[in-house]
Amino acid sequence: MEIQEKHSKEEAAIVLDFLPNGYPHDERPMYMKTPIAQAVGKEHFVLLELVPKKGVHLQPFEEVYIGEGKRDKIHHIVGKIMLGKLTATAKSELEFVIKDIINKDGKRFVEFFNKAQPLSTRMHQLELLPGLGKKHMWQIIEARQEKPFESFADLKSRVKLMPDPEKIVMKRILQELEGSEKHKIFVDV
Repeated sequence: MEIQEKHSKEEAAIVLDFLPNGYPHDERPMYMKTPIAQAVGKEHFVLLELVPKKGVHLQPFEEVYIGEGKRDKIHHIVGKIMLGKLTATAKSELEFVIKDIINKDGKRFVEFFNKAQPLSTRMHQLELLPGLGKKHMWQIIEARQEKPFESFADLKSRVKLMPDPEKIVMKRILQELEGSEKHKIFVDV
């Protein structure tokens, strides 16, 4: 019997780039092209191609509802796209949008530091973050046993020489989007 992983669906996405005339490399006649938006999911950082409803013009950084039921701006989701398929504009905005999501929903990411568990006898989830080794891992574990972290600032003040936690979370998300990481912490693909 095959065990299927349950992937959570994105409810909202942030527009990275909007191409009102479709992709420039699409060689179909103009009247056959559809407008397309490249976006990143707010919850699981899934990269998506979206088709807006007729007459809807999307703006970069605009949040759009893509969940079940009635969508006001999005007609349908074409599907997931790989990082390499993003337009130059979408790629340049991606880091900014991820940073913004991390800042606005900091509690969710601080919770990772509070709840991260060992992956094996030799590897801990915290060590998957760029710039965190065994020393930081043990400091984080000891500090969170005394009292859970309340914010990124709290984490930085209680763990000596801690690299900027927002930056390392963002770097990890970008690494996971590149597809180079075996273990996924933040990105659901």
